Amino acid sequence: MSNNELMNHTIKYEVNGEQINLSGNTVKQYLVSGNGNVTDQEVVMFLNLCKFQQLNPFLNEAYLIKFGSQPAQIIVSKEAFMKRAEMNPHYRGVEAGIIVERNNELKEVEGAVKLPSDKLIGAYANVYRDDRDKPVTVRISLEEFGKGQATWKQMPMNMIRKTAIVNALREAFPNNVGAMYTEDDVQPQTEREAVVNEVQSNQATETLDFNQQEEVPQFNEIKQEEKELEPATKEKIQPKQEEQQFDFDDDEEVPF
Repeated sequence: MSNNELMNHTIKYEVNGEQINLSGNTVKQYLVSGNGNVTDQEVVMFLNLCKFQQLNPFLNEAYLIKFGSQPAQIIVSKEAFMKRAEMNPHYRGVEAGIIVERNNELKEVEGAVKLPSDKLIGAYANVYRDDRDKPVTVRISLEEFGKGQATWKQMPMNMIRKTAIVNALREAFPNNVGAMYTEDDVQPQTEREAVVNEVQSNQATETLDFNQQEEVPQFNEIKQEEKELEPATKEKIQPKQEEQQFDFDDDEEVPF
């Protein structure tokens, strides 16, 4: 099969009782994020992952991201992890929260809310299965998993808790979600890309536009004061400014 035929070929599969029709050209035109050009091989890998993991990219369950000439990254949403876990008959729920330092002690707090005096350390997640005696427990550190993106700065508690849930689900259901990765599992961006994204996310939304023919009020006041001075007054001021000079002899020390 040629590359052109491969891109035009439509694969069909079901997700939650709905049929998904997906082709390489559809992926390239509508489902790729970033400024890079994905290769046919990367598109085929994305198609196969969606088909075998039963992911619906039209509902943002999977993303294909490509920046420049770097390898493409296939990202799966947290919601897709939760759906796959719920499809397993042994799944019995998950408990998750954050880990904080409070009064010099580590404390697990369910959810993503802490006291103002608490220091965020990490997060935990417990996944329950009816065929195991103990839950699958994961505890992760914010220092290790935290990233510098704007979302992590704005919602660190929610982000670290979500990462703990994803890692716990991956350990609890390796056959269901073991080969899927979220945006928190991908390699960090290059320093240049990180700086550019940081600048773009924090740049001002308003710009100052000065009319070239319009002068700043502060300078207008100064110029107006100059106009009010009589020429004779200006002549008196300037010589005085010139006379105020200090002449030190080279051999004479300056008294301080």
